Amino acid sequence: MVRAREESGNPRNPTVETVEAIWRIESARLVATLSRLTGDVGLAEDMAQEAFIAALEGWPDAGVPENPAAWLMTTARNRGIDRIRRDKALKEKYGRIASELQLAGPKPGPEAVGLDEDRIGDDVLTLLFTACHPDLTTQSQVALTLKAVGGLTTDEIARAFLVSNATISQRIVRAKRTLADSEIRFEPPAGDEMGERLAAVLGVIYLIFNEGYAATAGEDWMRTELSAEALRLGRILVGLAPEEPEVHGLVSLMEIQASRFPARIGPDGEPVLLMDQDRARWDRLLIRRGLAHLEAAKSRGGNGPYVLQASIAACHARAMRPELTDWEEILGYYNELATLGDSPVTELNRAVALAMAGDPQSALEAVDRVAEDRRMESYHLLPSVRGDLLEKLGRHCESAAEFERAASLTDNQAEQRVLSERAGRAREFPD
Repeated sequence: MVRAREESGNPRNPTVETVEAIWRIESARLVATLSRLTGDVGLAEDMAQEAFIAALEGWPDAGVPENPAAWLMTTARNRGIDRIRRDKALKEKYGRIASELQLAGPKPGPEAVGLDEDRIGDDVLTLLFTACHPDLTTQSQVALTLKAVGGLTTDEIARAFLVSNATISQRIVRAKRTLADSEIRFEPPAGDEMGERLAAVLGVIYLIFNEGYAATAGEDWMRTELSAEALRLGRILVGLAPEEPEVHGLVSLMEIQASRFPARIGPDGEPVLLMDQDRARWDRLLIRRGLAHLEAAKSRGGNGPYVLQASIAACHARAMRPELTDWEEILGYYNELATLGDSPVTELNRAVALAMAGDPQSALEAVDRVAEDRRMESYHLLPSVRGDLLEKLGRHCESAAEFERAASLTDNQAEQRVLSERAGRAREFPD
């Protein structure tokens, strides 16, 4: 999507705001339907972009059409047909596509296009599966999902992940090329691979959410616009796959975690850790929605990793004061999580719960076992947790060293400050 801005800094044309709002709502549906018709996600996105540009150019004078979604669909299809006919090098490859597009619906005017909501929903779900195809790298999956499904601009994605526009553009181009070169069909996964592919989609959405929840780099501890986009994608997905318990589990987890955002930043912009947060500032509406999704997941027999993580988040959400947290219940959920796969991060979190349940010594021993896993060598939260446990055990000098090591391993400046301050405070106490 191209964002039209006034270089002088003057307020943007209100109609441009309207066009952009409509695009954000309709872009996934538009790209998804065009992808089904063309079988090519890259071509479909190009067609959708041209329709959007046409809207930016025409709607300020002509006004927003009565059915903007239909207008965009017709314009995209017609522009696609014109492009295919002009490009002689692709004429043979896309000749069949042009014919199918002409047969896909009436051409006379935008309002004549009928949009099958059920089919569009299937198309959007298929677009999500395609954007998260296992042949793509994780970085490409994230970029393509935010671009094709989320409707974000290259600039918005680049700013969110603190990388250059060129880097994001390259990831998107590589993703499209991989899909085209591998001749990956625009179709939902077969039944025997549905579970694995759905897990990949959920993983990409949660990765986006977590980058917003605790940014890996930069000055800000959070980038809430990313978490908001992930939550929007999750809500779309739960509407498309309402019987999948893990989808409800992921949305529940994100809703409950997002409820803490108002309390995670202090008055001077400093990070506020979970146990120090003013829980009166938690968003109770998001918590209620999250608990409702958790109930929906469990009523469908859900006991997967997102349902269990949401159950842990729910324990925190139900505790109006930190001391009311049921750490024994949380520890039980982590024990269940540990049986689902080999995850040192799960073991680290389980150790935290063990300490909060009253056994910091056993927790420290568990963390030391986790530290033997080479996958955790550069994971800054491991020395952070170890520093916290050593502090609880009165080993302040060792604790300070662990906090300093944790600060050296993170690229997030706000987190660096918090960890350095904790190291300084630990040094004030003699062992």
